[in-house]
Amino acid sequence: MKTNEKKHKRPKYSLEFKQDAAKLVLEKGYSLNQAADHLGISLSALGRWVRAERKPSGNESATKKPSLNLGGHDELIRLRKENEQLRMEREILKKAAVFFAKEAE
Repeated sequence: MKTNEKKHKRPKYSLEFKQDAAKLVLEKGYSLNQAADHLGISLSALGRWVRAERKPSGNESATKKPSLNLGGHDELIRLRKENEQLRMEREILKKAAVFFAKEAE
């Protein structure tokens, strides 16, 4: 069997689901294992979500670079995609302007 025959697709979870799952650990007192088992998600995914939602304490913020929570991360990805789309559209408009300027001559 080839390695690419059986590619495992990572499930997509909504931002609200990720935040709610992290709240189970951070606010409701569930352990990571309990919450992951209860929700049927991987322990590593839940751990990432909890770290993303956890507020940095005073001494952590001085030593580590600031990180985004889940909402900020999703917005950053959305804005990067939008930025790339706008750059492509701008390039198309530049080329069209050059084309029509030559046609007008």
